[in-house]
Amino acid sequence: MMLALGMFVFSLSTAAYQELQRQTEWRHASNNRIGAAPARQFVGRGDDSITLPGVILPELAGSALSLDAVRLMANTGKAWPMVEGSGRIYGLWVIESLSETKTLFFRDGTPRRIEFTINLKRTDDDRIDLLGAGTAAGVSIMRSLL
Repeated sequence: MMLALGMFVFSLSTAAYQELQRQTEWRHASNNRIGAAPARQFVGRGDDSITLPGVILPELAGSALSLDAVRLMANTGKAWPMVEGSGRIYGLWVIESLSETKTLFFRDGTPRRIEFTINLKRTDDDRIDLLGAGTAAGVSIMRSLL
């Protein structure tokens, strides 16, 4: 297991991401002053986002159905707990977007290569007590794929 987002597990058999890009912002309000540079005041944490670009090669590793599971999760609009395979807890995240590119096709149109990018935004403000909130919805989504 590389990473779990709700009940979806990123791995070689589902969808393996190639890198995890994280960007965290902090907000600073600006006030203009006469005869001096603007004063800045820290007003809190801004957006925290993660981008997961990856590749699925259905003949070797991964499944095209994996991206369908991620789409179903995103359709709920819920925030999902994210936990790294090492046990590190990232908090609750919403799926903002999923893009995919299919290439190298078989005669019937089945792709041999699927590149994807998943964009996530954090929503929980470090509230670890909310991590179980997405479990029931995740179970029902995974059952619908079986």
